[in-house]
Amino acid sequence: MTSLFTQEIHLSKRHEKIVSQRLMLLQKMENKFGDQNTEKASQLLAAETAFKRNLSLLKDIKAAEKSLQSKIHPHPPPEVVSLEARYWASVEEYIPKWKQFLLGQAPYPISVENQNETENTILNEAQ
Repeated sequence: MTSLFTQEIHLSKRHEKIVSQRLMLLQKMENKFGDQNTEKASQLLAAETAFKRNLSLLKDIKAAEKSLQSKIHPHPPPEVVSLEARYWASVEEYIPKWKQFLLGQAPYPISVENQNETENTILNEAQ
């Protein structure tokens, strides 16, 4: 009976040791899990901050690019804009005539007389 009693005490001590180790491991797991959550929250905050910073940098870069573009290619003077508009209006006016000529369905669209008249008109407008 003494040996059973001794064995019971030994098993009880061993059980207590195992339970204390289990509690210690559970505590370590909780601490580790808490640390991971804290680290994850910190990473999310850092990612949000980086995203906002990147958006701000992109906005600044686009503004700088726009500023540089306006310095490199300033708006043309009104005379040039007017000339360009008249040029494209003329091109659109003659497209149907040239289209028929290029398709072989009509003669050359500008005669020699018409060409001289056009040149005189251009010279008069230039003066």
